[in-house]
Amino acid sequence: MDTATHFRQTVIAWAAGDENTPAPDEAAAARELAAGLGLHTVVLVEGVSDRAAVEALAERQGRDLTAEGAVVVPLGGATSITRFLRLLGPDGLDVRPAGLCDAAEQRFFLQGLERTGFGTARTPDDLEALGFFTCHADLEDELIRALGTDGVQRVIDDQGDLRTFRLFQRQPAQRERPVEAQLRRFMGTIGGRKEHYARALTEAIDLGSLPRPLDGLLAHL
Repeated sequence: MDTATHFRQTVIAWAAGDENTPAPDEAAAARELAAGLGLHTVVLVEGVSDRAAVEALAERQGRDLTAEGAVVVPLGGATSITRFLRLLGPDGLDVRPAGLCDAAEQRFFLQGLERTGFGTARTPDDLEALGFFTCHADLEDELIRALGTDGVQRVIDDQGDLRTFRLFQRQPAQRERPVEAQLRRFMGTIGGRKEHYARALTEAIDLGSLPRPLDGLLAHL
């Protein structure tokens, strides 16, 4: 296991503990790993598919986030943001946060940043100044709009899943839905598919037409 993965798993375990009960083992291990990495930024994203997209774009840009002192950590849900941010403050790892959030979950990020002393944001521009970038609906929606539905279906074909997608489209619950909605639902029907396609779609996008939140986050880092 590489050091960045070990750090990520340790922070997730630390955050999963009781807020009112210290977790000395995880805290000490996370601090030691962070020091070894020369860590200065933790990128907080809602799930593993967001992490896959951020890391895929960094790779396409010829960047090594770990070497730059940044590690991407999935929260497992936006409501956990305050708990994770507390671990990054001066009483924890003392590193700066950054990340992505969905528009519907933005309030949790705004509240969390203020409660943990990282800054007050009232608008999306304020949030970006603190290092957090908002997806219109979610990152999958951003990627689909950036590639277009035809482009996404070409990626699905390249991955060998087009016949499966066509069968999915013919299901009674899907027939009348817009193709954008069908694509998003298809990617979430099997465990691991959403993460797989977050990376595949990111790898297929023209670097001159990146989704603004993803592009903004990588530029911020």
